[in-house]
Amino acid sequence: MTSTHAPVATIDAVLAAGSVHSVYQPIVELDSGRVVAYEALARGPQGPLHTPDALFAAARSAGRLAELDALCRSAALRGAVAAELGPPLTVFVNVEPQVLESAPLEELLAIATTAPAGLRVVVEITERALATRPADLLRAVERVREVGWGIALDDVGAESMSLAFMPLLRPDVVKLDLRLVQQRPGPAVAEIMNAVNGYAERTGALILAEGIEDEAHLAMAHALGASLGQGWYFGRPAATADPGRAVGQLGLPSCGSSAVDPEESPFSCLPPGTQLRTAPKALLIELSKHLERQAMRLGETCVVAATFQEARHFTPATSLRYRDLVARTGFVAALGEDLPIEPVPGVRGAHLAADDPVRGEWDVVVLSPHFSAALLARDLGDGGPDRQRRYEYALTYDRLTVERAAVALVARVAAQQAPDVPAAEGAETPAGPGTVAVRPDGGTVEEVLLHRALAATTSGVAIADMTAPDQPLIYVNAAFEQLAGLSAAQVLGRNCRFLQGSDTDPGTVDRMRLAIREGAEFRTTLLNHRGPQREPWWNEIHLAPVRDSAGAVVQYIGVQTDVTARVTVERELLQERDRTRRNLAQIEELAYTDPLTALPNRRRFEERMESALWQARLDGTAVALLFLDLDGFKAVNDALGHGAGDELLQVVADRLRHRLRRGDLLARLGGDEFLVGLSGLDPATAAQEAARVAAQLQAAVTAPVQLGSSTVQVQASVGISVHPDDGAEFGPLLHRADARMYAAKHPAGV
Repeated sequence: MTSTHAPVATIDAVLAAGSVHSVYQPIVELDSGRVVAYEALARGPQGPLHTPDALFAAARSAGRLAELDALCRSAALRGAVAAELGPPLTVFVNVEPQVLESAPLEELLAIATTAPAGLRVVVEITERALATRPADLLRAVERVREVGWGIALDDVGAESMSLAFMPLLRPDVVKLDLRLVQQRPGPAVAEIMNAVNGYAERTGALILAEGIEDEAHLAMAHALGASLGQGWYFGRPAATADPGRAVGQLGLPSCGSSAVDPEESPFSCLPPGTQLRTAPKALLIELSKHLERQAMRLGETCVVAATFQEARHFTPATSLRYRDLVARTGFVAALGEDLPIEPVPGVRGAHLAADDPVRGEWDVVVLSPHFSAALLARDLGDGGPDRQRRYEYALTYDRLTVERAAVALVARVAAQQAPDVPAAEGAETPAGPGTVAVRPDGGTVEEVLLHRALAATTSGVAIADMTAPDQPLIYVNAAFEQLAGLSAAQVLGRNCRFLQGSDTDPGTVDRMRLAIREGAEFRTTLLNHRGPQREPWWNEIHLAPVRDSAGAVVQYIGVQTDVTARVTVERELLQERDRTRRNLAQIEELAYTDPLTALPNRRRFEERMESALWQARLDGTAVALLFLDLDGFKAVNDALGHGAGDELLQVVADRLRHRLRRGDLLARLGGDEFLVGLSGLDPATAAQEAARVAAQLQAAVTAPVQLGSSTVQVQASVGISVHPDDGAEFGPLLHRADARMYAAKHPAGV
């Protein structure tokens, strides 16, 4: 058996000798076919650490990942000069995400100071580094931009977070994850491409499609909007550039700085001349909740960042709301004096010093690929009851302002504590086929012990031979036989796809096959089937490659666990949660709806009118309120009974509904009184437009109504008030419209 100290010694030797070099894969301009850049890919010395997977795994196990990353980066830049990859060509250099997650800021900034003069460089990073250390990485990225380098966001589409952080990082190049061109299009691909193409259209960023291996992949790359391509179709990695290829210059768009002045706060991001309103804290609370609900509808591609001034304002009720945000969105941050690094699980926190300008603000920022909104408010320093304290605020949907405000907050988020990664025992690349104890008898003492351990474990273990056609199973333990419902004799020599069925998720299977083709580890939970009866069960599986001395994958070990009970409970909980939410929605709807006419009641109408009034204050439009009361309704009730009166109210409600625009508001106030709200009106003609609509509604109500064998006819009196002339809030507008309706119903002297 391999010595447990061998991998450390081996990686020590590699680092001591600096025996790392780079090969370079071309990046091609799709329309012209010219090579405009090369990506540097690390390689170790010939032997077990030659491939990047084995090389970085050994360094990670030895705790020397940062050293290896620095060595690889230096080798990439030196090799690029030696390979004559200077202008007009550009070199793409990867930075190991875990290094960005743990290295001091000085080491991150050193990326931008080691390149030979004149070398055009694009640094590739992933969204995981930004999510872990946002403040440090944003500063490091800015330093990289200062020396004239570009930024590429790698593996976009592999995780939703890459789409969420795209506006904050503002990459010059967006590298699409290879599955987008290699797999069948679906809803997830459409969502990714809508986000990426929207970002590229706004900023001019270049889209680069990875994994192009044939004509079909190339056609898909064009369809996805890519202007650059990379993959074996254009050439495999080599030590030097291909001298026979036409070259061109990569025109980086310089998508802009992500830097924020330490003194800048979200409120100071508002453009000069922004109209500010004054409101009590109680109103800001409701506006904040509204933005939070918007964020939850946006889902995993959404970033939410908020300030709370002091930790005491992050109340238990707030904690519950933010737990829901963590579950539904991509990244959630909360900042305030004395707030911990993680106020609730999953929420990224930060303490604000007393002199931080953000300390005096109330900010809520919601940012996603297709939506941006921010409530930016500044405390006016009032005393008195907390909910009555006043703020001056703006509610903005301007994307550039929202992005700046988001960066201002995210740049203050505390670094997430990186977990310790202990050196793994036996981490050196395993030997070739036959040296792992897959035989049930004989072998060394270590092999016998290993076989006994595999036989005794309660997890199913299977080993597939990757060198044989169809990759058959060559070993299974007793636990695997129980999980599969078949004996070893029935499964050995077969590909393990026999566990799958028609209801196994094809997307999960595709991702698993892709990981196997790439020789990568893979974890997932998928539906399998047991025995001849094909009993379904949920399999939590971990696949790990086994490599020979040359670094080639020769076997895959799969460890399976039956998690059917857990998945069943989780699904039942989700179903129960959905039922509860539907019931709550129904209860809420009943609380806001008039049961007779199915129109909104006064409570719902008031909420919607307040929203319309807020919007009117933002865009300078007018809102009209119509108070409508039926004349002659009591006579119908007295003559024909309450049943007939109810039927008459339903007919009137239906006539009013069909005479209004889609965006107009209609509610039953009670009895025979109705309210109508007209929004988006021109202030100069709002009164005339409201009077015109009132006349139409009166005419609709006046038409005869057949109630059983009787025909009845009622009239309507209408009072009108207009914002802003008659009032800025709902209450005064309602009072004025009510008074005018009463005056119309009871003229002086009548």
